[in-house]
Parts: sequence; structure tokens; C-alpha cells
Amino acid sequence: MLTSPSQPSASLARATLLKMGVRIAVVIALTTLVSYFHMLRTLRGDALQQMERHVVERSQREQAIFLLAEDNHGLMKTALRERIVAWSQQDPNPRFDSLFTHLPDGSVRSRAEGFDGTRMVSVFVPKGVSLDLGLRRRILAAYDVVAQYGPAFSARFMDTYITLAEGPAITFWPGHPNWSLEIPADFSSLGFDYYTMSLPEQNPGRRTTWSGIFLDPTTQSWMVTVTTPLDMDGRQVASFGHDVLLDDLMTRSIKDHLPNAYNLLVRDDGQLIAHPELELEGATVGYDLHGTGASTGEGRPPRFASEAQRAHLRALFERVKNRQPGEVILELPEFGEYLAVARLRGPEWNFVTVLPQSVVSGAAFSAARYVLLFGVASLVLELLIMAWVLQREISRPLQSLTRAAHSVAAGDFQVELGTARGDELGVLAGAFRMMADKVKQREEELRMANESLEQRVEERTRELKEVHQQLVRTARQAGMAEIATNVLHNVGNVLNSVYTSAQLAKERLERLRLEQVGRVATLLEERQTELSTFLTQDERGRNMMPFLRRLGQNLLEERQELYTLLDDVGRYTEHIGDIVKVQQTHARTPRLNEPVSLEALVEDALRINAAGLLRHQVKEERRLTALPPVLTDRHKVLMILVNLVSNAKYAMDETPVEQRLLRVTLERVGTDRVRIDIRDQGLGIPPEMRTRIFQYGFTTRDGGHGFGLHSSALAAQELGGSLTAHSDGPGQGATFTLELPFHPAEQAPTP
Repeated sequence: MLTSPSQPSASLARATLLKMGVRIAVVIALTTLVSYFHMLRTLRGDALQQMERHVVERSQREQAIFLLAEDNHGLMKTALRERIVAWSQQDPNPRFDSLFTHLPDGSVRSRAEGFDGTRMVSVFVPKGVSLDLGLRRRILAAYDVVAQYGPAFSARFMDTYITLAEGPAITFWPGHPNWSLEIPADFSSLGFDYYTMSLPEQNPGRRTTWSGIFLDPTTQSWMVTVTTPLDMDGRQVASFGHDVLLDDLMTRSIKDHLPNAYNLLVRDDGQLIAHPELELEGATVGYDLHGTGASTGEGRPPRFASEAQRAHLRALFERVKNRQPGEVILELPEFGEYLAVARLRGPEWNFVTVLPQSVVSGAAFSAARYVLLFGVASLVLELLIMAWVLQREISRPLQSLTRAAHSVAAGDFQVELGTARGDELGVLAGAFRMMADKVKQREEELRMANESLEQRVEERTRELKEVHQQLVRTARQAGMAEIATNVLHNVGNVLNSVYTSAQLAKERLERLRLEQVGRVATLLEERQTELSTFLTQDERGRNMMPFLRRLGQNLLEERQELYTLLDDVGRYTEHIGDIVKVQQTHARTPRLNEPVSLEALVEDALRINAAGLLRHQVKEERRLTALPPVLTDRHKVLMILVNLVSNAKYAMDETPVEQRLLRVTLERVGTDRVRIDIRDQGLGIPPEMRTRIFQYGFTTRDGGHGFGLHSSALAAQELGGSLTAHSDGPGQGATFTLELPFHPAEQAPTP
């Protein structure tokens, strides 16, 4: 008795989807974890490189005023020594009496009649100082030196003064022109820090020294004093001084910082100079990290935050102070911070940039979260697609074969099966159809033989019927066994192909030599400061580019093989790969770009140099095309322009005054570039120097450092532009051209 076909206890498609889903979920989880650590490492490396570049560039920019002060003192020392020697053979009395007068209070001062302290040098000799011929000569020598250099230095420094060892003070102080006339007669500068720190017992090396910061009571501005001693014949005869204003430096240090970071300035002795949470209002002295707050002497120190924050700052200072020589990037693990440190040459202050580690890890976590979300979405989509494919391509054909098998078992050989497919299921359907035809043919032959036997041998009819029935049962059982065997065999082949493809893909992934990429990256990081030399001269460097090409070709071939192997189990890995690629494309270091008006930036550069241009009697000619704001780094562009204008000013020192013209042109070039030309009528550039002027340390100006054009050229390259120079030869002037990408602020530049 035939029974109706039973329903399967489990779905092949559902079981297959479940197994595939679990495996893909594991891959997504591992991909997310790897993506997180990769992004964390990448973002950390980018952030630390950006911090290192930031502190190095800032230190070079901010230390310029201090180095200039030390250079000024070098010039003044040489000049004063020469003037003292020159006056040693002359009678000082006539000129001394014409310039200075003895007052009833016992002091000697500049004559009040016709005296203008905004453009003249003032002299003050306290009462009780014996004015012998030697001292009179030194006073006149110092007067000549300050008169020569003081007005030139006033553009960058608040004052210039010389203090003689006997007590006289020779000063050029335009901001306080009547200082020498108003000071008490018994005033002596020999007891102040700015002089005592130049004495041999405090300065045995006889170097230029820097005081701590202090609030000037006259200008209510924060400043620092630089002092350089002068020794002659084995004793100190004078000290030179500048007062350097610090308000702009302190403001820039606090406000001009990297995103999510902050800056601070601190001396090696623990004096905190600038910090975002340092409240300077009402303070008169600097903040000392080691004590109660006051850094020097009596006075009111700045207010700082809570004790916990002060402890944090002390720990940060100790880490900076104890760093190894040449160490720029530091970590403060107990507070979860990265530190970048650079020295300001001159006062030897520490410029520190602090970045919380959570900024980097948070960005990496966000990136990994997007990878996970897109991976899960892709998994769901892939499972839906696979469910539809399995249902259409496997489950339905198997159900048709099952119904056909039951029909043949019931004696109905007229089965309809789709045999047009060329895969294993199509072959199985064809084989099943052939089997049904053969069984039908055998059934017909047995029927005909049975009829013939009935006609010849009546008595054997029952036996023949039994034999016939037995043959029919045997045939049916054999057919059903063959059908079941073929079905299981072909289904197994299909599942085995899926499993084999997945295993081969896994094996190819394991054989990918991705660790070589890490080694190459490590090698490049180790040689990043000499990368050009390493790639062209080192044996390993010359082999690196061919190796990378071969490695890239190998990876492309392996990727193509993986695409082929994974084609049978769907396109899920391709989707995951696309998502990972899209994510990697959008994970970059915030740029420091902002909307900038180039016309206003050129005007700012000219205003910064306005005093120097006026002093050098340089006329200006502007040809500025009105352009919309562009996205660029404001500070780098301004640094370049200020350098170029300053260089042009000095280049025209030997040019007749009526011919000193500075022409500045701003125009758009093509559709994607902006050009700024700065042309002078100065000395020009000899052909043999055109390739050297941008080299570090190369300069043709006395007192120059040789890093202005070099740093400007590097900054132009970092902005995606270029800095070039042109000159028709000596005496023909020179034109410096800065070209920048034109990215209007209303539309972001294409990555």
C-alpha cells in the first residue's frame, strides 16, 4: 500500500543559510576588530606626525624674535668694544658736556632742552657715581652704539639699553621717552635681576641670559628681558638688554592649536608661561609649578584651576623635563595624553602640544562601528539574496524531483521535469527521466510476456503473475534507490563545491603575504627623515619600488582568484570589501584648512611689514584681483608672504631710494590655480644662486639665518602649491611666485 510522501523535518535551505550566516558573522566580527586596530594605529600615527610637524613649525616661527635679540646683542657687543677703543685716545669732555648736564640732585642726565625721547637716546647716571675720564668715554661709546642700533631695533623690541658696570644706563625707549628725566636720582639698576643675571658669579659662561616673564607696570604687558654681558681686560664693563613683549606669543600659544588639542609654554625651572586655564588677569608675576604659584620675588601670581589640574600639570612638566635628548613625541599614560615637545632656541622654553588619547581612539571606534553596521547590513542583504537563490535554484527543483519519484513509485510514468539546466540538478532530472522511461519500457515488456504465457500455459498463470508482481516491486525499489542515491550525490556535490570554494578562498587569504606591507611601512617610517636618499642610494631602498610593484601585482592576481572562488557562494565578500574600501577612503586627518580671503591675507602680510617698509623707504604697488574665499591653511600662507615681503625689503637696501618699489600681484591662473607675485627692484639673483636660495642655511644677508625661503618652500609644497624665483640677473630685481590650488570655500576640494 502506497503512502503519501512525508514532509521533511528540516529545510536544507534554512540549514545552509544558518551555517553561512554564522561563518559570515564571524568574518564580520573579525573584520571589525582588525579594522578598529588598523584605524587606531593609522590615526595615531597621523595624529603624532601632525603634532610633531606642528610643534617644530611653531617653535621655528616663535623663536625667531629671540634669536634676533641675541643677534642684535652680538652686533652691539662688537660695536661697543670698537667704540670704547676709539674713545680711549680722545678727550670726552666737550661732547659729554654738550649732551648731558649735572642736576642739583646729584645725577647726570640728558639735557632737557631739545630732547625727544621718541627718537633720541637717553642717559641717566645716578648720584654718587664718580665720572672719571674712562667712565665718560664708556658712556659716550655706549651712547653712540645705542643711537646707531636702537631706532632700528625698535620695530621688533620695546627698548634697547646698555647698563655700565658703574651704574649709568643708556636707553632708547620710545614708549617711555622721558624715563631718564623722571627717574629718581638715587635709582640704580645694578640690583635688578636683568643686570645681576649677567654678572660672572651668576653667568660664568658669559652667555646671553633670559629672565623669567613679568608684567611691565608701565605698559601693563607681559614681557621677558634678555641680557648679554661685555667683558674687557678681564672685567665686566657693560651689559646689553632688550625687553621682548610676550602678549602676542602667549595669545597665539593658547588660541592657535590643533583640533581637540591645546598648547602650553613652560621653562625648565617650572615657570608656566602660557596655558589655556591660566588666568593672568590681576597677576604681576609668573606662575611656578613647584611652589605656591609665584615664580620670582614678591607679587601676585596668576590663578590656576583645581589642585587635581595642578597635579596633572606638574606630572606633565616632569615628563617633559625628563625626556631623552631629541625626543619629540611623549606619552602621559596616567592621564591618557600624547605630548609633542619642541624647544624655543634663545630662552630655551618648551613648546608643548597636548592631545587626549581618547580623540584618536574615539575616531577609530567610530570608524569600526561603521564597518560593523555596514557589515551587518550586508550580511542581512546577502542572506536574503541567498535564501531567494537557494529557494529558486535548489529547493524547488528538489521538491519537483521528490514529487516525480513518488509518481513513478505509484506507477505514473508521465512526469514533467525541467532538463534544460546545465548544472548537476539538470543532469539529475535528465537521469531521472531516463530511468522512468526504462521502467515504463520494462513494465510494458513484462505485461506482454505475461499475456503470452497466459495463452500457452493456463496453469502457470498465477505463478507468472507472482513473478510479474515481484519483478514490478523489484524494479520500483531499484528505481527509488537509484533516484535517492542520485539526489543525495548531486546535492552533496553542490554543497561540497560551496564548501570547497570557501576553504580555497580561506587558504588563499592565509597565504597572502600582507606582513610584507607592514615591514615596508615600518622601514619607510624608520627612514622618513631621509626618504629620498634611502629610495635612491640605499640598496634596500632601490629594491623597494620594484618589490612594491611585484607585491601589488601579486595581490591583484590573488584578489582575482578570490573573486572567482567566492562567486559560487554569492557576492557578500565583494560587498564587505567595497564597504571597507569606502570606509578607508573617508578616514583622513582633519585638515587645518579654513575659508581664507587671499586679498586680505596679502594686505595682512604688507601690514605686518609696514614699519620695515617705511623705514627702508619702499613704495608699494598692489594689483590684487578680487577672488572668493578659498580653502587653505591661513597661517602657512601668511608665513610665506611675510617672508617674501621681508626679503624683498632687504634686497632693495642698495637701490636708490626713488627706485625702491615693491609690486604685489594677485591673480587667478586657469581654473584651478591662484598666483601671487612679489617683485622687487633690488640686487637680483645671479644665475648660479637660483638653485641654492631655497636650501636650508643658505643666505646672502649679514645676520640672516637661511631658513626663511627654505621653510616657505616646504610650506608651499604642503599646501599643494609651489614657490619659485625668477631674476634677469644682478641688479635687475627678482620676482618670487607663490602658486596655490584654487578651492573655493563654497565647494570642498576633490580628495
